[in-house]
Amino acid sequence: MLDAFAPSIRVVDTIGQIDRDAWNALFPGEPEDHDYLAAVEAAGLEGFGWRYVVAELDARLLAAAPVFITRYALETTLEKGAGRAAVRLVGRVLPGLTTLRLACLGSPCTETVQIGWAAGLSPDQREVLTRRMVAALDETARVERCGLVAVKDVPATTAVAWATALEPASYHAVPGLPTAELVIDFDSVETYLGRLSPGTRKDMRRKLRALDHVRVEVRRDLFDLEDQVMALYAGTRARGDLQFETLTAAYFTGVLRRMSERALCVLYFVGDELLAANLLLIGGGVLLDKFFCMSAEGRRHNLYFLSWFTNLGLCLERGLGRYQSGQAAYDNKLRLGSRLLPTRLYFRHRNPVANYLLRWIAPLLAPTQPSAAFREAAA
Repeated sequence: MLDAFAPSIRVVDTIGQIDRDAWNALFPGEPEDHDYLAAVEAAGLEGFGWRYVVAELDARLLAAAPVFITRYALETTLEKGAGRAAVRLVGRVLPGLTTLRLACLGSPCTETVQIGWAAGLSPDQREVLTRRMVAALDETARVERCGLVAVKDVPATTAVAWATALEPASYHAVPGLPTAELVIDFDSVETYLGRLSPGTRKDMRRKLRALDHVRVEVRRDLFDLEDQVMALYAGTRARGDLQFETLTAAYFTGVLRRMSERALCVLYFVGDELLAANLLLIGGGVLLDKFFCMSAEGRRHNLYFLSWFTNLGLCLERGLGRYQSGQAAYDNKLRLGSRLLPTRLYFRHRNPVANYLLRWIAPLLAPTQPSAAFREAAA
C-alpha cells in the first residue's frame, strides 16, 4: 500500500497561500493556529524568514509544518557558564562552525515543533510523510545556503517517531528546554492552595495580599498602552539570559487582533503605572502563557505570583483543563505544582565533516536543564 502512497510535497513562503480551515483541521484545538502563525509572519521579526512545508494528495492537505530561516549562533540558547564559554572558544578558531545560517522545522514563536496530520493516516504513512517533509527542509536549506538544519522542540511523546525519521539523515539529538504544565483538576483556587506544601501555601497567601493595591485588567487589545507594554518587554528581555528572537509591537497587537477571543492580554497596574503585561492564548482546553513582561518594580508587588493565580482563575472561569506556562522559571513552577514535559532538539550540518565535529560538541549545546532536586520534587 505504501508504494501507492505518493503525495506531493511543496514549500511555500507565506501561510496566506494555505487555506486557513484546511491548516487548522490538521491541528485540532491548537492554540498556536493559522491565525497565530499569520500574526508571527506579519510581525516583522528581524533576521527571520518564513516557509511552510505541505504534503498534498488529490488536492487534499495531508500534513503541514512551519519552517523558519535565520542566522544562528550556537551559544544563543545556552546559559552563561562552561558551555557558552566552550562554544565561544571554538568560534574564535572556527567561526563558520558556531554562527551559521539555519533552516529549522518549527517556529521560534511556538512552544513545540508543529507538524499536523490529516485524520485517518496510518503510522507508516506518517513516517513516510515525515521523511519527505524533512527532505523538503533539507532542500530548502540547500537553496537558502543554510549550513545548519534542525527540528525544534520535539515533545517527548513523539521523540521515538522523530528519531526513526531523522536517523538516516544523521541528525544529532540533545535535550531541549521542557515546558511546564499544570493540570486544572480542582474546582477552586482554595482547593488548589490546599494541595501545596504548608510553607508554599502560607507564602502564596501572603503574596496574594498585594491584590489590595494592584489593579488587574483583562483586555483583547492594547489601545494606547502599546509603547508601555513594549518597554516592559524590552526590560524583561534585557534581564533574561536565554535569548533568540526579538518580538515587535506588531507581534503583540497582531496576535490580539487576529485571534480575537482566543487571545488575551492581562495588565497589572499600581496606581496609574503599568508594571506588568501577560499575553495569553486559549485553545483546545488549554490556557497558554506566551509572554509575561514585568518591570523591576513589579517584583516588589509579587506580580509574577499574582499573574499565576489570575491565570488559574481564568482557567476555572472558562472550564479549561490545563495551564501551560512555558519554558524557564522552573523552580517557581514546580513549587506551584506544575509538571515538566521534556522536549528534544535535532540538528545536523549539511557538510559531513562539520556534522561530524558537531557530534562531539552536541552535549554542550543542550540548554541547561532544571536541577535534579526540583525534578524529584515535581515527580
